[in-house]
This record gives sequence, structure tokens and C-alpha cells, in this order.
Amino acid sequence: MTEPVPSSTGRTVAINGASGLIGSALSAALRGRGDQVVHLVRRAPRASGGLEPGVREVQWSPGGELDPAALDGVSAVVNLAGAGIGDQRWSDARKRLLVSSRLESTGTIARAVAACAPDTRPRLLSSSAVGYYGDRGDDVLTEESDPGDGFLANLCRDWEAATWPAERAGASVVHFRTGIVISPRGGALGRLMLLARFGLAGPLGRGKQYWSWITLHDHARALTFLVDHPSLTGAVNLTGPHPDTQADVVRALGDELHRPTLLPAPGFALRLGLGELAQDMVLASQRVLPQVLSEAGFSWDHEDLSTAMTWLGHAQREAAPAGRD
Repeated sequence: MTEPVPSSTGRTVAINGASGLIGSALSAALRGRGDQVVHLVRRAPRASGGLEPGVREVQWSPGGELDPAALDGVSAVVNLAGAGIGDQRWSDARKRLLVSSRLESTGTIARAVAACAPDTRPRLLSSSAVGYYGDRGDDVLTEESDPGDGFLANLCRDWEAATWPAERAGASVVHFRTGIVISPRGGALGRLMLLARFGLAGPLGRGKQYWSWITLHDHARALTFLVDHPSLTGAVNLTGPHPDTQADVVRALGDELHRPTLLPAPGFALRLGLGELAQDMVLASQRVLPQVLSEAGFSWDHEDLSTAMTWLGHAQREAAPAGRD
């Protein structure tokens, strides 16, 4: 059992990648409960008058250094580094960027955390992905499962290892392995949602591969839970408690949008069009359970596809411009 945490903690949390899908949701969630947030940015920081209440910016160089003084008073650093995994086909140059954008920035943050005084050293929450487990079919996977094979699995293993300077210094470190994030603003399901709106979505390959998903809402809640519980260290799967097959996910999405989801995309066509990305991500099966979160007492607001898709539809309608159907 974990200790109860008050709804307003008064903590200060630093976020790398605060302008992204997950980072912006996390920043809003933290500020919503009364925390202060430090956004680590590459450009010149803006004055406080041009920022939302509770936010300040600190400039850093992901491939260079982060002044440990920038982390004074910070309780936790959330590292959301990295170029988009599914944004484009994985050429050799793209794969080098996927690796360098993660390892360099994670190493920089880990060294800054390590350089902080032991009595004020912040907790480090560093991003990873369920791709760590590789393509595992129907096997049930937990944080104790071995890593898989392939480019993405190897990347995740090296990504997690890049936090070693902080761990060696005695910092509290978490590697949160994110699954497919269901969001009204795109993310991993963005293209699939667009196809579903036009009735063009359907099974990808056989559709029987497991997709371990979590809503953006619950992902932000899970990260704040990890910020609040420094006794939780090591690997933590950030997924919902009930992984589903890809066909079930797209069927539930179609039901919410009132669109058919019968148009299949054969596996060979996906491999031809997307190359290695298709095999490692789209067609890979990862039946991942969030064992650490469950045992720590975390509860999901969206435990199943029905509640997740109802939330997604409501969130999309709220985000739609005025006058749009």
C-alpha cells in the first residue's frame, strides 16, 4: 500500500517536452492541483507575463548541459524526450535521429539530477515505451518480463540505460513504459481516427495483435501518481489494465464515431509501405499489464474501451470549433 497524497501538493515539477501531447496534458494536470511547473525549453525562455499561471521556463541544450541550479526546489523531473517514433518511415537517418534525440537528452538530464545535492536531488521520471517488450504475441507481459528483439526494443533498452548517471548517484528513478495513448488531439491513433471518420478503418494485418492502450487523461493522472510516490522506482508500465486486440480497438472507435470499420490493411502492404516501422509498431503484439500501478493502488478512470471511447468522443466534441458538426 502507498501513502495517501493530498490533492494539492505544492510541488514544483520540471518537464522536458512540455509542449507535446503528453507534456501539455501533464503540465495542465499538475497546475490544476496547485503545483508549479518548470518547462525546459531549447529557445530563449519567455517572461512570466507571457506564460500561463504556475509556469516558468528554463533554457537548456538537450545534447549539451543542464545547469543543476535550474533544478533548485524541483521535486521531480519528467523526461519526455525524443523525435516522434511513428511520424515517418524509418530510414537509416531517421533511426539515428530517434536514438540520438532520446539518449542525448536523457543523459543530459540524468547528469544534472546526479549533480544536485543529495538532500535536494529531484526524482527522475524518464520516458520509455512498451516497445521494450518487442513482438510477443499472446504472452502476458509485466514489468518483470524480459526485453524483446528489434530496433524499437533495443532503443527502449538503451533509452532506459541512459538514466544511469542519476541512478548511480542515488536518485529515485522511474522508467515509465507508455502504451498507445488514446487522445482527441492525435497521438499514435491520430491517423487511424482520421480514417475511421471516413469509414476507411479496419483490421491492420490480422487485427489480432494486442494493443496496450491508455487514455491521455489517465496517462497524465498516472504520471502525477508517480511524481507523488518516490518509493516506486524502476520500470512502470503506463497502460490501461485491459489490453485489447487492434481489431477490437478500431471497432470500438468506429462504434463511437458511428462508422464502419471493415476495410482491412493486409500485413504485406503495411510492410511494403512502412517498412520496419510496420513490423515493430503497427503489427507487433504487446499484451502488457500495468502490474506496478495496480499493486500501488492506482485506479483508472477509463478501464475499458467503452469508457475510453465515450471519453474520447466527449473530448473531441468539446475541442471542436464552434459551428462544427
